[in-house]
Amino acid sequence: MAGIWDVIVLGAGAAGMLAAVEAGRRGRRVLVIEHGANPGEKIRISGGGRCNFTNSGIGVGNYLGANPRFALSALKRFSQWDVVSRFDQAGIAWHEKTLGQLFCDGSAKQVVAWLVGDMRDAGVELWLATEPGEVSRSGAGFRVATPRGVQETRSLVLATGGKSIPKMGASPWGYRVAESLGLKVTDTRPALVPLTFAEQELAWIAPLAGVSASVQISCRGGRFDEAMLFTHRGLSGPAILQISSYWREGDRISVDLLPGRGRDAGFAALLKAAKRKGGRGTLTQALSPVLPERLAKHLGQGEPGPLAEMADAKLDQLAAGLHDWQLVPVGSEGYRTAEVTLGGVDTDGLDAKTMAAKAVPGLYVVGELVDITGWLGGYNFQWAWSSGWAAGQVA
Repeated sequence: MAGIWDVIVLGAGAAGMLAAVEAGRRGRRVLVIEHGANPGEKIRISGGGRCNFTNSGIGVGNYLGANPRFALSALKRFSQWDVVSRFDQAGIAWHEKTLGQLFCDGSAKQVVAWLVGDMRDAGVELWLATEPGEVSRSGAGFRVATPRGVQETRSLVLATGGKSIPKMGASPWGYRVAESLGLKVTDTRPALVPLTFAEQELAWIAPLAGVSASVQISCRGGRFDEAMLFTHRGLSGPAILQISSYWREGDRISVDLLPGRGRDAGFAALLKAAKRKGGRGTLTQALSPVLPERLAKHLGQGEPGPLAEMADAKLDQLAAGLHDWQLVPVGSEGYRTAEVTLGGVDTDGLDAKTMAAKAVPGLYVVGELVDITGWLGGYNFQWAWSSGWAAGQVA
């Protein structure tokens, strides 16, 4: 049956549910419409089921987009420590892991339960398994077609998420709605995603499937010191996921397999010292103490002879190649495995303080739909919390 609301939120993810809680606490009559059978599905699967819900080192430098500084206002007004405070109040225990990543001690389901409970306490109505239809402007508000009839509202919050992980129901629908209501959407692409390679490079990579190594990886000004994982399809692991947000078709990526060992003379000096000792020491033996055994053997296969028989210039060349392994990916695994979507609703058309559409009164856009994408490590959840909270103060 038809209904009239103060606020309709489309999408029951982190950003949408927090926006609904905040609006409900202001006495607004709020409806959340979620096409999936359960709320917060991406929360539930995140962080290996423990939800990497924020990061202790949030800053604008951890975000990408046409204008990353757009995120600054919301991130400051509802910071990572505000999120931590909410978790503490809800009794959700957490701990800090490497690189400032904050995880739940227990299941991510606690986070979903907290948000659903806060929505209930704030008087928010939640409709699950409800596929919204046409969204249109109507007078001073909006109309949303649903299987339960047309719903009308003064304020509409778009929180449908991006295109990543379509098997969980992700789709470009939210972008189409934004465009239909007059907002500009920038080009979108998969981000935080494994990279794939041409047959020749894959033939070298695939035999190492399952091997993980600590590397420094760089491309287009992005540089990360994290683990890289060899797979049957190409390269993955945190380092690759991070650099995938910077990489574009045709770009080379540079992998330092020996980070912290000095590009200029560090490992080359070790190889020359081993050479001067004489004997039958090989490249594989020199690499074995500093790289995973399978990777050391694989690299050493190309240079099986003793180091003592190699010229210093050859040793310099080998060391340089290990510090600057140049690769040209041919693509990525796409939205199927991407953790987020890069690009989205153009921030030029949004108010940084409120997430309101400047040219469409009553319309708000939050979370992954916005052209703000964070690094791996809790940064995208923080953007969801901050942008959702900001919209909930005024919607």
